[in-house]
Amino acid sequence: MKAILALEDGRYFIGESLGASGEVTGEVVFNTSMTGYQEVMTDPSYKGQLVTMTYPLIGNYGVNDIDEEADDVQVSGFIVRENCEVPNNWKMEKTSEDYLAQRNIIGIKGIDTRALTKHIREKGAMQGVISTEVYDPEVLVNKAKTSKMSSNLVSQVSTHKIYTLEPQAMKYHLAVLDLGVKQSILDSLVEQGCKVTVLPASSGADMIKALQPDGLLISNGPGDPQDIPQVVETVEELVGVLPICGICLGHQVLGLALGGDTYKLKFGHRGSNQPVKDLETGRVYITSQNHGYALKEDSLSQDIIVTHRNLNDDTVEGLKHKNLPIFSVQYHPEAAPGPMDSKYIFKDFLEVMKQEEAA
Repeated sequence: MKAILALEDGRYFIGESLGASGEVTGEVVFNTSMTGYQEVMTDPSYKGQLVTMTYPLIGNYGVNDIDEEADDVQVSGFIVRENCEVPNNWKMEKTSEDYLAQRNIIGIKGIDTRALTKHIREKGAMQGVISTEVYDPEVLVNKAKTSKMSSNLVSQVSTHKIYTLEPQAMKYHLAVLDLGVKQSILDSLVEQGCKVTVLPASSGADMIKALQPDGLLISNGPGDPQDIPQVVETVEELVGVLPICGICLGHQVLGLALGGDTYKLKFGHRGSNQPVKDLETGRVYITSQNHGYALKEDSLSQDIIVTHRNLNDDTVEGLKHKNLPIFSVQYHPEAAPGPMDSKYIFKDFLEVMKQEEAA
């Protein structure tokens, strides 16, 4: 079945349908990972987005239940150059095309994803529409122009009820403010011996303090951190009360809570090959990232130390407070998908809680 991807600036691409049929709008972005397409599709941070995979062959090892980062596919649409029709892997349970169709996700294949990616890099991420129903590019471009990104994405992906995950042997009790947390982050914390209590993004400071946790982790998630001021206020109230760690969107929220500001990147960082330098050790890590916003370095107070920097564009990738047990990173340490260079972040947070306990 024919499919068309149209962008709000008038550019369009004609290809074939992938997954479900119909029409969907969203922000068109690109991910540079060579593997991990299922983790990308199920990452809540991609809510509301039409994700382009720059690697030309997708679906070659199929999909399975083990590698899902959420209960359902989170991308609004999926864009690939070539979708493998004969995948093969010992864990495979179904093809990526069947997976998308069963989850009612509309995609497009057979387009020049290299040209699309270069266009986004030059013009910036923008709204787009994928359609298998309308074949008039002008009509679709107008639909893309009039579509808007939702400002309430976190509420769509956050848990609606509190739940707890128990380790075999508990070292610490950790509260996780769920802005769209990936399952791999929770699994990594449990592996480190944390009892994890996951709370809705709407949870207030009093609710978190009532749990008497040893620390608070602010998770990854979709959208603009300035769209969730109530979460920022909650974190503000907990600064100086608990050890706090932020990941991705949680890093940006923490920066706002500490008095900083954020801005939208031209095309964001999405992929598992982002080089980040630890400014304290001089070591460079290859990291997995998925975000369209960043902290303004000159907005941070003198109490904040920038600890990590992206070597591609010098953006702030990590911070810590000079006097309080607080730190955050912009990248994803859980490595799903991506290199495992940064999983030490979870151990570092346990060490912070240990030091705070002994103080």
